[in-house]
Amino acid sequence: MSIGTEILQQIINGIALGSIYALIALGYTMVYGIVRLINFAHGDILMVGAFAAYFFLTRFGLSTIGMVGAFLFSMIVSATFGIVIERLAYKPLRNAPRINALITAIGVSLILENGARVIPFIGPNPRQFPTIKTVNISVLDMSVSNVQIIVVLVSIFLMIALNYIVMSTKTGKAMRAVSYDRKAASLMGIPVNRIISFTFGLGSILAAAAGILFATAYPQVEPYMGIMPGLKAFIAAVLGGIGSIPGAMIGGYILGIAETMTKGFLSSQLSDAIAFGILIIILLAKPTGIMGKNVREKV
Repeated sequence: MSIGTEILQQIINGIALGSIYALIALGYTMVYGIVRLINFAHGDILMVGAFAAYFFLTRFGLSTIGMVGAFLFSMIVSATFGIVIERLAYKPLRNAPRINALITAIGVSLILENGARVIPFIGPNPRQFPTIKTVNISVLDMSVSNVQIIVVLVSIFLMIALNYIVMSTKTGKAMRAVSYDRKAASLMGIPVNRIISFTFGLGSILAAAAGILFATAYPQVEPYMGIMPGLKAFIAAVLGGIGSIPGAMIGGYILGIAETMTKGFLSSQLSDAIAFGILIIILLAKPTGIMGKNVREKV
């Protein structure tokens, strides 16, 4: 395989991985855009969604209908978790200093991870995720698997659906209004609390889908499975410009390609270091991210 073909192969792999990061990053960036909160429990919602799909598939079997049902069930469970967490943990701290909400988010993350470990029907041991048989398709000396195609297509579909919701629906218009000025939106009659809960639920739905796609590509589930994808998706959100939906998508794909390039040409052990190195560089060079904007705050 020539060097050019190898580069294209790693780009394909990176697009598949970046699609998952982009879905998770969208949850981070939507929540931050609405309530200025970095929800570090978001990666663990991915874990909840993956386990919900695992239990659904082990109960009803792996089939096309079963997979669709697993997606719907996982999204409902994850959205419920996201809304309940927002109402119980974040809503009381909405007017508190940001550090309080940040510490609470870390606490919620630890509760979800370690709570899953002690629940008898989950437990600490990894479980094999039911997944379709991998079939590799050769195109110009490059290999593309059916799993990668599914991951990319489902991710693109969900991103288009999200863009439609945010840009073309009444609820999406309300989300943008709350993001721009929460107090003014409230005075205009927009139900701010309901919109914030909807945003958490919508982000959790995307995290659930990302959890299923991640478990399909790397077929095992365990309580700590959401930590590293969650952190890397946060890096993707910062890279693209946290608060920017297109930025989260771009950041996810850039990070995915950078990670697979590192694994392909340097060392798989350096992939995490490269990801966190990108975070440091972007914070030093352009803290607002690729598509972020500098915002002046009046004192």
